[in-house]
Amino acid sequence: MAIDDPKTLVSTKWLADHLSDPDLRVLDASWYLPEMNRDPKAEYEEEHIPGARFFDIDEISDKASDLPHMVPPVEKFISRMRAMGVGDGHQIVIYDGAGLFSAARVWWLFKLMGQNDVAVLDGGFPKWKVEGHLTEDMAPIVRDRHMMVRRQNYMVKDVTQVSSASKLGDYEIIDARSPARFKGEAPEPREGLRSGHIPGSKNLFFQSLLNHDGTMKDAAVIKGAFEDAGVNLDKPAITTCGSGVTAAVLSLGLSLIGKTDHALYDGSWTEWGQFPTLPIEIGDT
Repeated sequence: MAIDDPKTLVSTKWLADHLSDPDLRVLDASWYLPEMNRDPKAEYEEEHIPGARFFDIDEISDKASDLPHMVPPVEKFISRMRAMGVGDGHQIVIYDGAGLFSAARVWWLFKLMGQNDVAVLDGGFPKWKVEGHLTEDMAPIVRDRHMMVRRQNYMVKDVTQVSSASKLGDYEIIDARSPARFKGEAPEPREGLRSGHIPGSKNLFFQSLLNHDGTMKDAAVIKGAFEDAGVNLDKPAITTCGSGVTAAVLSLGLSLIGKTDHALYDGSWTEWGQFPTLPIEIGDT
């Protein structure tokens, strides 16, 4: 996608041109499903974009919750960012080792915390390396930096709010999982979860918004993909997936087409699928 917007998405060329900017902070937000058999921290220590800090999605989370990598308390987020030397006045660029998979989740988390100057690296680390840009294995020198957080509560939804939206139909609920998982034809990767989807939700597999090289498709194509999935873009939207990671790719896509009234269901199917009292649908909507 030919766009360089420091608030949403930047190209590898943009990052290469700005890599020495004193107020740039690059974060490696790689995270993988167990079946991917990859260790994001080990890969970061072996090789990363110069100056990048590692953002641990599972650690920078709400440890009081039984659900995976839920939004951390504001105080914890602030303390972790201070320790990483990320704060006010910084332009943040986030990437991952899959191309564009988990980076959008951390972009969304920063937006939730009221940070505006934050973008995803289009195509991520694979594209960066293919193009021959510099990498290193050294840990960056970190200096404390304060961050002012203004949590944007409208950007996240809990199970009660999603249940209400499902019943009332006042939001478009958009599921980023694969069609087979959405229809209940494939088992969930997490044990003990029912198969199917939230009643009334629409399915748009997150990979449908990506090119083969892990970059985002053009805005017009992204808009068409939402419309083809039956999404009414005039309604506010809630994105969801398996555990709140790839839902953020849809959130990024919505932002790229200029839509601002969207939120993410943090618990996603990991929460919804485990409660027998919550209704599910099987097959197409």
